[in-house]
Amino acid sequence: MKQYLLPFLAVVIGVLLVVIFKNKKPKYTKLLLSFSGAFLLALTLFDLLPEVYNHLDAKTTGLFIMLGILFQILLEFFSKGAEHGHVHINDAESGFPWVLFISLCIHSFLEGFPIHQHNDMVYGVIIHKIPIAALITTYLVQSKFTKKQIVGFFITFALMTPMGTLVSNTVPFVGNYLFFINGIVIGIFFHISTVILFESNENHRFNLSKLVVIMLGIVVAYLI
Repeated sequence: MKQYLLPFLAVVIGVLLVVIFKNKKPKYTKLLLSFSGAFLLALTLFDLLPEVYNHLDAKTTGLFIMLGILFQILLEFFSKGAEHGHVHINDAESGFPWVLFISLCIHSFLEGFPIHQHNDMVYGVIIHKIPIAALITTYLVQSKFTKKQIVGFFITFALMTPMGTLVSNTVPFVGNYLFFINGIVIGIFFHISTVILFESNENHRFNLSKLVVIMLGIVVAYLI
């Protein structure tokens, strides 16, 4: 049950953080984003990647990982990098951001696939979702979209990862290709987490707090 409930609650928590801090963009968001990137990358390396390599030959695994990286780059062409914290919504825009919405939903749907076989991956997904949901909430609230549109956006967005897990767990046809799909998801996770981790700091200064949370994310992922 936690595989379905926790990803949904992660989006709720991200929204609540924005409400509590009154739409501000506090320092915790960047640090949590760095932690989530390290944690997700480490879990992918420790848990998900070895299993895919055990079931597919090395070249096929590498091919599908590369397809995942390319697919995420394509999604970010439409979402402008919202999956790793770069949310750019035009304040003058009054229409619903369908392109952003669909891109985020596809990403969230796919990241639900490895969860039912890898229980620890659910923690990587939820820690990734919390700061992303917070950042998206901040920009949507500051936009001119109606409350009904914003609520509908987040309810659908929150349901997509559990839906991906449900499909991977119940649809026999999908189960036959699950390791190929997981290879694509690995590529998606690799791209997102490395973008978060290796982006330059502001003014290219050494950031000790960011380094500490990155190391903490790796250690926690190794221990669970």
